[in-house]
Amino acid sequence: MSQNENVYDLVIIGGGPGGIGTAVEARALGIEKILLLEKSDNHSDTIRKFYKDNKRVDKDWQGQLVEMEGTIPFMDGTKESTLDFFDCLIDRHVIDSHFNCEVDKITKGDDGIFTVRAGCGEFRGRYIVIAIGRMGKPNKPSYKIPPSIRKRVNFNLDQCNQGEKILVVGGGDTATEYAVELSESNDVTLNYRRAELTRPNPINRQMIKEAFDTGKIKPKLGVDIEGLENAHGKVEVHFKDGTQEVFDRVIYAIGGTTPVDFLKNANLQLDATGEPVIKENLETSVEGIYIAGDIAFKSGGSIAIALNHGYRIVQDIIRHGKVKLSKPDLQQECHQKK
Repeated sequence: MSQNENVYDLVIIGGGPGGIGTAVEARALGIEKILLLEKSDNHSDTIRKFYKDNKRVDKDWQGQLVEMEGTIPFMDGTKESTLDFFDCLIDRHVIDSHFNCEVDKITKGDDGIFTVRAGCGEFRGRYIVIAIGRMGKPNKPSYKIPPSIRKRVNFNLDQCNQGEKILVVGGGDTATEYAVELSESNDVTLNYRRAELTRPNPINRQMIKEAFDTGKIKPKLGVDIEGLENAHGKVEVHFKDGTQEVFDRVIYAIGGTTPVDFLKNANLQLDATGEPVIKENLETSVEGIYIAGDIAFKSGGSIAIALNHGYRIVQDIIRHGKVKLSKPDLQQECHQKK
C-alpha cells in the first residue's frame, strides 16, 4: 500500500451535528475517504447528555430562520427522532467512524498532510474539520463549589429526584426547559442574572411566562449568585442582593466553553476572547483546518446551522480540487419523524 493510500481526504473530529453534517455532505458529493472521530461511545453526545427525554428540537432555533443548504432534510422533531435521523444518515452513507477516540493533537507536515493523534491511533488527512462543540465542557460558575455538596450541584437532569426543592440557574432555552420539566414534580425556582428572559425561543418564553404567572415556577431574576455553602447536606445559595435560600439541588444551565487548549495545540489563531479566528468559508488560520458547529459562532446551539456548516466546508474543499471525487450520491433515504 502506498503512502497516499493511508491518507484520508477528510478527517472530522467530533460526532455531533456539525461533524455528521460534514461527513454526510462529503459522501453525498463524492468524497469517499472520510474518517469521523468521536471521544464518547456514540455520536451526538451533547444531545444525549444535555437534552431531556422528548425535548423539542427546532430547525429554526431561538427564532433563527434557517434554510437547509445541502442534501440533509433536517426538520423539527424531538431528541429521540433527531438521534434516530442521525443514526440513519451515518448508516446510509457508511461513514467510517471511530468512537471512544479522543483527539489531543493535530500537526501539519511539510507535505501539507495533517497527522491527527488520538487515543485510538494516529491518522493522516488532507483536510481537517473540528466539530467538537461547547457543551461537552459546560460553563461553570466563577465561585467555588464546596466539595461536600458537589453531588447536589449538577449541569443536567441526570441526578434529579421527584419532590426536591431545586434552583435552576440560567437564562436560555435549556434553563427554561429544565425548569418547566422539573416543575411537574418538584418545587422549582429559576434564577437569571438579568431582569428579563430574552434568550429563549418564543415558545419557551411563553411556557416560562405561564409557569411564572401560575406560580408553578418561582422567578428569581435580576440578581446573580454570590456563592454556595453546605447547609446540613443541602445547598445554601447566597445571592448578591443579600438574600439566601436552601435548596436540595442546584442545576446550572449556563452554556459551554470553547475548548481553548485543544485549539491552541492545533496552532490555531484565537482572538482576545479565546474564540478561533475563522474566515468566511469556515477555514481557520491554518490552511486546511475548518471549524463546524457551535464553536464557529458564539450564539451556539443551532443544529440546522451546524449541518449547513458541513455543506459549506465540503463545497470549499471541493473547490480547491485536491481531493479525488467519485460519482456523487445524492439519493436521500433518511426521513425524520416528528
